[in-house]
Amino acid sequence: MPSININRYQQAKKPDSQKTATTGILELLNKDITFGGKELADKKKEYLYLELSSLLIAGINLKSSLELITADQEKEKDKLLFGTILSEVTNGSSLSGTLKKSGRFSAYEVFSLQIGEESGKLHEVLQDLAKYFQNKIKQRRKIVSALTYPCIVLLTSFSAVFFMLKFVVPMFGDVFIRFGGKLPYVTEKIISISQALENNFLGFVLIVAFIAAGIFAVRKTEKFRAIASRLLLKVPVIGNLVQKIYLARFCNSMRLLINAKLPLLQAIALIRQMIEYYPIESSLGLIEQDIMNGKPLYQSLQQYKIYPAKMVQLVKVGEETNQLDYFFAKISEQYVEEVEYKTSTLSSAMEPLIIIFLGIIVGGILIAMYLPLFQMSNSFQ
Repeated sequence: MPSININRYQQAKKPDSQKTATTGILELLNKDITFGGKELADKKKEYLYLELSSLLIAGINLKSSLELITADQEKEKDKLLFGTILSEVTNGSSLSGTLKKSGRFSAYEVFSLQIGEESGKLHEVLQDLAKYFQNKIKQRRKIVSALTYPCIVLLTSFSAVFFMLKFVVPMFGDVFIRFGGKLPYVTEKIISISQALENNFLGFVLIVAFIAAGIFAVRKTEKFRAIASRLLLKVPVIGNLVQKIYLARFCNSMRLLINAKLPLLQAIALIRQMIEYYPIESSLGLIEQDIMNGKPLYQSLQQYKIYPAKMVQLVKVGEETNQLDYFFAKISEQYVEEVEYKTSTLSSAMEPLIIIFLGIIVGGILIAMYLPLFQMSNSFQ
C-alpha cells in the first residue's frame, strides 16, 4: 500500500503554540480531542460510524447508507452536513476526502478512513472508529457523573459561607456594636473577615477577573501550557488521574491508527496534533525524530517521565512481537479502568469530607456569633 503524505494536511492546521491549555479539572475531563471548535460532536461521530458500518456490513452500498443516515437526521444543520457529504460522495469523491473537506473531522479519522478505502476494509475501520468514540464518551460520562455531586456540594458550601459572611454576620455585628463591650477573639476575627469582604468585594472581583483575563490571553502559549501542565501533575491524586486520562487517549489512538495499518511515524505525527496535553504533545515531536533515526519506540518513550515504566515495557514487548496495536489496546483498557476506579473513590471520599468541611465552617461562624449573646445573658444573671 502506498504511503500517505500528511504534509498538506498538517500545514493546514494551526501551529502547536495555538493549542488550548487545560484550565480546570471538569473542563479537562470533558474536553474532546479536536483541532478547533468546529468539529462534529463525539456523540454524532459515534452515531455516524456505527450506523455506516452496520449498513455496509448488511450489504447496503455507501451511497444508499448515507441517504438513510441523512434522512434520519432531525436537526437542520445535521441534515445539511450529512446531505453535503452524500452529495460529494455521489459525485465521485471518496468518503475520507469528503470528511476532510468538511472540516468537521480530525486528521486521524480522515486518514484511517482513507486507509480503509484503499485496503477494502472500510467497514472495519468504521467499526474501530465507532468503538473508539463509544469508549471515549463512556469514560467521560462516568468521570463527570462521579465528580458532579461533590462539585455541586462544594459550590453550595462556598455559597453558604459567602452568604453568612456577607449578610448574616454584619447583622450580628451591628447588634454587638450597639451593646458595646469586649467581644470574644473568634467573634472579632469573623466580623473582621466579614467587613473585609464587604469593603473589598468589588476589588476582589476585579482582581479575579483580571487574573482570569490574563490566563485567557496567554492560555495558548507554549510556556503557559508547559507550566500549567507541570503544576497540575504535582497536585496529589488529581495529577495522576489527569496523566492516566491522557495516556489512555494516547494508547487508544495509537491502537486505532496502527490497527488501520498506518505507519508508526505517521501515526505519531497525527496523534501529536490531536493530543492537547503538553507533556505528551511535546515529547511526541522528539519521539518522531528518534524513530526517523532508527530508534525503537519504547526507547524513545522511556526518556520521558510522563510514560510509566510498565507502559514502556509493554510497548517493548509489542514491538518485539509485532503486536503493538494489541498491547496499546490493553494499556488503554487498564488506564481507563484505573481512571474510573480512582474517580469513583475520589468522589466517595470527597462527599463526606465536603459535608464535614461545611459543618465546621458554618458551625464555627454560628458559634462565634452566639458567644457574645451567651456572655451577655450570663452578665444579666
